[in-house]
Amino acid sequence: MAEFKLPKVYDFKLVEEKWQKTWEEKGLYRFRREDRTRPTFSIDTPPPYPSGDLHVGNALNFSYIDFVARYKRMRGYNVFFPQGWDCHGLPTEVRVERAIGKRRSEVDPLEFLRLCKEYTLKWIGDMRAALKRLGLSIDWTTEYMTMNPDYWRRTQLSFVEMYKKGLIYRGEHPVIWCPRCETAIAEAEVEYVEKSRPLYYIKFKIAETGEDLVIATTRPELLASCVAVAVNPTDERYKSLQGMHAVVPVYERKVPIIFDEDVDKTFGTGAVMICTYGDKTDVKWQKKHNLPLIISITDNGRMNGNTGPLQGLPIEEARKKIAEILREKGLLVKTENIQSTVGTCWRCHTPVEILPKKQWFVKSTALNEKVLEEAKRINWVPPYMYKRLENWVLNLDWDWVISRQRLFATPIPVYYCKDCGAELVVPPEKLPHDPRFDSPPFEKCPKCGSRNIVPERDVMDTWMDSSITAAVHAGWPDNLDERLFPADLQPNGYDIIRTWDYYLLLRGIALFGKPQFKTALINGMVRGTDGRMMHKSYGNYVAVTEVLEKYGADSFRLWVAMAASTGQDVRFSWEGVDYAHRFLVKIWNAARLASSFIEEVPPPSMEELSHVDHWILRELSETIRQVTSSLENYQFQEASQRLVDFAWHKLCDHYLEIIKYRLSQGDRVAKYVLRLVLLRTIQMLSVFAPHVSEEIYQEVLKGSENWESITTSPWPEQVEYDAEKAKTGEIVVAIIAEGRRAKHDAKIPLSKEISKLTIYTSMHLEELRKATGDIAGTLRAQKVEVTSSGRGDRAVPEYPEITISLQP
Repeated sequence: MAEFKLPKVYDFKLVEEKWQKTWEEKGLYRFRREDRTRPTFSIDTPPPYPSGDLHVGNALNFSYIDFVARYKRMRGYNVFFPQGWDCHGLPTEVRVERAIGKRRSEVDPLEFLRLCKEYTLKWIGDMRAALKRLGLSIDWTTEYMTMNPDYWRRTQLSFVEMYKKGLIYRGEHPVIWCPRCETAIAEAEVEYVEKSRPLYYIKFKIAETGEDLVIATTRPELLASCVAVAVNPTDERYKSLQGMHAVVPVYERKVPIIFDEDVDKTFGTGAVMICTYGDKTDVKWQKKHNLPLIISITDNGRMNGNTGPLQGLPIEEARKKIAEILREKGLLVKTENIQSTVGTCWRCHTPVEILPKKQWFVKSTALNEKVLEEAKRINWVPPYMYKRLENWVLNLDWDWVISRQRLFATPIPVYYCKDCGAELVVPPEKLPHDPRFDSPPFEKCPKCGSRNIVPERDVMDTWMDSSITAAVHAGWPDNLDERLFPADLQPNGYDIIRTWDYYLLLRGIALFGKPQFKTALINGMVRGTDGRMMHKSYGNYVAVTEVLEKYGADSFRLWVAMAASTGQDVRFSWEGVDYAHRFLVKIWNAARLASSFIEEVPPPSMEELSHVDHWILRELSETIRQVTSSLENYQFQEASQRLVDFAWHKLCDHYLEIIKYRLSQGDRVAKYVLRLVLLRTIQMLSVFAPHVSEEIYQEVLKGSENWESITTSPWPEQVEYDAEKAKTGEIVVAIIAEGRRAKHDAKIPLSKEISKLTIYTSMHLEELRKATGDIAGTLRAQKVEVTSSGRGDRAVPEYPEITISLQP
């Protein structure tokens, strides 16, 4: 027997670091742009926000992408798997503010921008290292950052092009405003949370009669902004109030009592106050009934001069203060706690307000019908994820506000003429351009000739950057490679269907007249071991580096594949990762054992194969078929579970044990079949666990195929076998398994010989008699007899009509 070609212990740290370094040095996974022979497969990789910390949810998403990339590469595709970083916007600014312990407003603008770039590069470095440790087959030569001037140029050009088409405009409208971040945000950036909060019952006066009118509100601090009281026209309690007015308590202003069918008669008293603005319904009513505007809240979330005794107070304090005033005046009837939905900022989780502001908007509502029309043509995996997009689009009320009152973002390339009010958009050839710090690219206003030109100081929503990623990957605008556009795959979690998927569709239609991707692969969220969404504040957070340090990338990746069906939430499980690790150790040990026996030998004829050889080849062939079908449909759980079941229970537990005696005898056929089956198994396994697969291939199995890497080898095809002999082989395997259990129960070591094994069966009699060699060799039986008369001591579970008896 030759020496083992693998160490006894699988050192995943050594193996994974070795192959990650080798693959990158060789440029193994680079997209070959000059290659026009192979079909391309383009992935629009999600650019994460640089936070320095890659959590398990990010890692699951990237693992899914890598499964596809590795599979498609082995199917002969020239795979484009880029990597970018979505640097800009609130996520970065909020993290920097926390890191330096100061608000943006407390730091010089240029210094704050410098800090944002400095921290971003540091965080990217940490996350890049974590992604590489995951063994991702990213082409790192494609790496980009949205904060780089060249990406600015592309984002700004997309703004200019849409402006020219009339799809971007500037106007004063109510917008969702974060008072903590002091910026407008889009509807998609609002996170709604259920909260218990007081409902205040407040006495108004009816101006014409002096009678009390009680209204219920959760926002008493907005009394100063009350511009009307509304009731339902079908509400019998209030029919007599037609044409009358209410007097706002504390502020003693008269406001009209209006009738509107959208008033909920069952909420509170059925009478509600309309203010500017408590919520989106107020916005609708204000416009519908042409009501005046009275704003009470400042940009930084304090009460303004319109609020009298509340002026200068933060919103929460103002709410308590006005309740005290109302109580003192005998105007607060009662309070009760209710559950209600509160909109919060997606980054800082502060409750948002609605304020009228002059902002830049995309005409998104005008394009939504086209967005849904095109979205229906996209392959959604799983299919029901399309409904999430549809529900979101159908419930959008407002155009997408794209201007932000922040610093670290792509500047809006516009100036204004102070004399005639013209909007002066920077021409494409002058991009990238930062109006905040650069000199204007024109000396005077082209419309009126005035030199009184001022810059736009707002910046763009970060989704303006990341909603053109697929086009940028493909080379737009300089040299668009149509092989890469639209992208073949758009992979992301269901939490950003309403943002990234929606904005990519919207902008693709606006800029190119078509979507930017063909298939949307949607993964679920990772929950903590306690079942709740994974979050640091819950104490159930797991950093991916912790998992990689303990079990390695392959074990984590295989757990990801096996943990849940595509699109379903995944509960993180240390036990699950440990199971995956134990499987990989099993494969390692099997390959180590095989390494001392197998060698590359000429293929045998079909007649030379044993019944058990035919069985394992049938199982291999069926596994290849099922794994291929599952991967084609992005069903990673199906593919990985089938592969693990085959490799662990059929190859290792059965076939390898059965042929050990043949291998020790130098059986050429057993060597060939074992090498073939092991090679095909690790080819498929390399999609999920590339490092251990590469090590086994390079050290044990590399032969005349001479592939540079198992991970770029051709995807295995189904193999030939004799179906009838394979069926007999299946019976033989079952008989051997029961024979081993019988020896164990009789306390006979498996390595010890027995004198006789008798098999009683009226079926497959002749075929089983031809297969007794493997039965005798595996069970170390001096004699195996197959007879149709009598009945043995033990039935074979899979074939109860077959029984056996064992003689020591």
